[in-house]
Amino acid sequence: MISQEPKPWYLEYKIHKNRPGLLGDISSMLGLMNVNIMTINGVDLQKRGMILHIYDMEKIELIGKFLKDVPDITITAFRPPTILDRLAVRHGKYIDRDLSDKRTFRFVRDEIGLLVDFLSEIFRNSGHQLIGIRGMPRVGKTESIVAGSVSANKKWILVSSTLLRQTIRNQLVEDELDPENIFIIDGIVSTLRANENHRDLIREILRMPATKVIEHPDIFIRETEYNLDDFDYIIELRNDPDEEITYNLINTSFSSFDIS
Repeated sequence: MISQEPKPWYLEYKIHKNRPGLLGDISSMLGLMNVNIMTINGVDLQKRGMILHIYDMEKIELIGKFLKDVPDITITAFRPPTILDRLAVRHGKYIDRDLSDKRTFRFVRDEIGLLVDFLSEIFRNSGHQLIGIRGMPRVGKTESIVAGSVSANKKWILVSSTLLRQTIRNQLVEDELDPENIFIIDGIVSTLRANENHRDLIREILRMPATKVIEHPDIFIRETEYNLDDFDYIIELRNDPDEEITYNLINTSFSSFDIS
């Protein structure tokens, strides 16, 4: 079926021999099939990813067969692009994803730009989303959430936080309760330091068809009726890949400065 509006498609292949003219051969073949290459980049080691625009979807199977016959490459992905595919092409690497729990994504501080783009893509979705962010103090959790909100053109609301000073909101004004806003909740502040009025507000927000981001989700789960299965995404942010995220030093006597 030929459409006036092109359909995006993701092509990824592993290069066995990066001979001169390899990319030109693939580009020429795609051009002959009336396929436009919109974005191209190296993806991880010895892989190349492309976002294509295809007008004739009936040619998908034929394109796939042709690509399999191109010497020196192996096709590793040929599908409608996911968020992870688009980010991989944009940044030249895949996000580290937990093999046993597909909802968990891992970043290090040097990948803040990739994390902000990932959050921005998620924040553009409407409706209920519950996102947890794990990380040690001052690693950049709240700053990444705020930057992702701005990138997604969404208003962010600090319901509880230690970004600048300890914030504990007991009520929100009408325009702040817009479901299109991004609600940021510090799981430690809201469960260990807040009063009942604040906890009532948290319950109200969690029932809204909106995006809620909870820092320190493990403490939030420990102190409330929620569990890990209630979260759509879990993000881990570390200073380096080997850093352990631990809450051993956290207790109710700590000041907000200790857990920001």
